[in-house]
Amino acid sequence: MTRYAELYRSLANRIESAEWLLPTLARLVFGGVLLVYYLNSGLTKLGDGLLGVLEPAAGAYAQIFPRTFEAVGYDINALGLFHRVIVVAGTMTEFLLPVFIVIGLLTRLSALGIIGFITLQSLTDVYGHGQEASLGAWFDRFPDALILDQRALWIFLLLLLVIKGAGPLSLDHAIRKRFG
Repeated sequence: MTRYAELYRSLANRIESAEWLLPTLARLVFGGVLLVYYLNSGLTKLGDGLLGVLEPAAGAYAQIFPRTFEAVGYDINALGLFHRVIVVAGTMTEFLLPVFIVIGLLTRLSALGIIGFITLQSLTDVYGHGQEASLGAWFDRFPDALILDQRALWIFLLLLLVIKGAGPLSLDHAIRKRFG
């Protein structure tokens, strides 16, 4: 029995000392689960033309400011600069930060930005779109609530990257190695 305990401890020590493992797997899982989700979401907000990100579609305003956009009769011109800046920044966030996380560039900052984005996205879903039924509850027998269950796991994954960084297989590591 002691031999098995020693084997277990040896394997556990190896895994614990593999500093590269968690951040690398976290970025891989993020890429596999959320990269295309965010890129597709960003695509729904683009306006026409090459610079569509700077001229968001009406749907972008409907997604981000649903009640305000409805209150102005779905007229983009009735919204102010504040709304436009938020929509453009949100759209760019959906494209840039997930790609930065996957390639490991500014990973801690990007993960923190996506955590903020997920928080705002969840609040907008509940209060702006009235999706209270999607909120769910923790410690119930249903693990599939869109907001409290799924997004809590997303945020946990991103917190791992905020704490651990991108790992050695990343642009962050290459830049740090090159420039000290």
